[in-house]
Amino acid sequence: MQGEPVSKSITARRLTAAVLSAGALTTVLTVPASAAEHRPHRPNVQITDVQYDSPGRDDRSNRSLNKEWVEITNNSRRAVNLDGWTLRDEDGHRYRFGDVRLAGRASVRVHTGIGRDTRTDLYQDRRAYVWDNRSDRATLRDDRGRFVDDESWGRNRGGRR
Repeated sequence: MQGEPVSKSITARRLTAAVLSAGALTTVLTVPASAAEHRPHRPNVQITDVQYDSPGRDDRSNRSLNKEWVEITNNSRRAVNLDGWTLRDEDGHRYRFGDVRLAGRASVRVHTGIGRDTRTDLYQDRRAYVWDNRSDRATLRDDRGRFVDDESWGRNRGGRR
């Protein structure tokens, strides 16, 4: 009969140890997941560079207009179709992307002037500058009008719309 209380005691200790181990394991597994939630999100597609002040004289020539551009980068491995996406400035100038497939890990520059679209360069076909040299904001939205990314400079630097 003495063996019985000892085995109950051993069983109880083993059960307690198992519960504590499971609790510790659950804590270890959930900490990295919750920490990952607090990392800043990097969008799959984002504005990575803006040349808002065309180098040289602003003479409104097509050459000068095309030196003003916004670079869009796909950070994911999968291609993204930008059909229906928009790029807009604060004054309401809007460029709507056509059936443009942006490959994974690739970039495209959207130039202001007139030109022939390629895999790496798109043209808004405008005859006037879009981006304000002192301050402006380039905003990228998807085909449903949802905010994707923005880039601002001058007095507008920082903050999102």
